[in-house]
Amino acid sequence: MTRFIGSRGARVTLGALCATFAASVFAQAATPVGTWQTIDDHTGKAKAIIQIADDGSGQLSGKVVRGIGEFDHPDKRCTACTDDRKDQLVKGMTIITGMRQDGDAWDGGQILDPESGKLYKCKMKLEDGGQKLVVRGYVGVSLLGRSQTWLRQQ
Repeated sequence: MTRFIGSRGARVTLGALCATFAASVFAQAATPVGTWQTIDDHTGKAKAIIQIADDGSGQLSGKVVRGIGEFDHPDKRCTACTDDRKDQLVKGMTIITGMRQDGDAWDGGQILDPESGKLYKCKMKLEDGGQKLVVRGYVGVSLLGRSQTWLRQQ
């Protein structure tokens, strides 16, 4: 009898661990918080790794972790930037600010294109069970912009 109870207890513990892990994965997939590989919308090439974080109040920001392949230039600076990021290293630079959840999307923030130094309004929406993030930068209205699909990194 003791063996049966011990086995049942082990199954309950294992089940609880699995449920906790699944909830953790679901929570990560339900938010853009995490690490993303950017894909250039013109060339289709992987370009950079971006880390998106929550500041604790529900506002998201994203910074450049590193470039990928031909885009990996650790000493590259944002010479075209016109704000306080002027001539700062792109690696470690915060390029996404002020994103807040709006239903099943995130909106209200800005994204910087370190290549051009231009700031754009930004919208983000998860797809494919949270494994893809469609990031849209635009001027004025959302129709006047472009989108990139980023891939979640594990």
